[in-house]
Amino acid sequence: MLELGKRQKLNIVKRTDFGVYLAEGDNVEERVLLPRKEVPENAVIGDELDVFLYKDSRDRLIATTRQPKLELGQVGILRVKEVAKIGAFLDWGLEKDILLPFKQQTRKVREGEDWLVALYIDKSDRLCATMNVYEYLEKDSPYKKDDHVTGTIYQISERFGVFVAVDNRYSALIPQKEAARHYTIGDQITARVTGVKEDGKLDLSAREKAYLQIDEDAEAVMMAIEEFSGVLPFTDKASPEVIKREMGLSKNAFKRAVGHLLKEGRIEITERVIRKVK
Repeated sequence: MLELGKRQKLNIVKRTDFGVYLAEGDNVEERVLLPRKEVPENAVIGDELDVFLYKDSRDRLIATTRQPKLELGQVGILRVKEVAKIGAFLDWGLEKDILLPFKQQTRKVREGEDWLVALYIDKSDRLCATMNVYEYLEKDSPYKKDDHVTGTIYQISERFGVFVAVDNRYSALIPQKEAARHYTIGDQITARVTGVKEDGKLDLSAREKAYLQIDEDAEAVMMAIEEFSGVLPFTDKASPEVIKREMGLSKNAFKRAVGHLLKEGRIEITERVIRKVK
């Protein structure tokens, strides 16, 4: 069976002036053309070739000996070559660029940008790209709690948090309570594994353990105080929403940082403000 979007080993069953026809075994009823410029020198009928199947500009199934950057169901980063009326065209290593339809874009893309995508077959039996990669990510990563990983942000949910493709391959999430800072789809991040779920998905945090993170958080608070001319107009009694919006920290992390600065004698706290000690 000829499979669109996949690499297959097929046999030469017929030669023509414009190439050779390939089929699986002796099944000549279902065959595909390999253009002449890609036919190996001295190839003869019966030879087995390793080829990739896609569709040409006339929507006909065709074979190539070239290796695309992605195959059907795989996830990876591709560059936008052109934005057209029907979507964006991405460079995936073959003569015909792959289409990323507008409906499959989680944010507007521009020429020259690199985006994490997966390949799928649409309702018209065409091979296309999608930025909705969640269902294509693997769940059997080799990582464990407290490992540090890198990945690409591909979706942001106010309810669940920040979705990350670790190694552009494995499914992971920064839960909403851990997603204190501002993130953007497409960001490349480094994070710490805080847990591995039963189904293999990873929970992440961009923050280190509290005892390691406290110095960095304290300096962030001091920078904020400086930006407010030495007086921060709220204290650690402010609402979690205010603290997260203004500082990018959870309330607990903010309280730890403030306590650290207070202990060092760098700040003083009144009923309504935090003031830098001169």
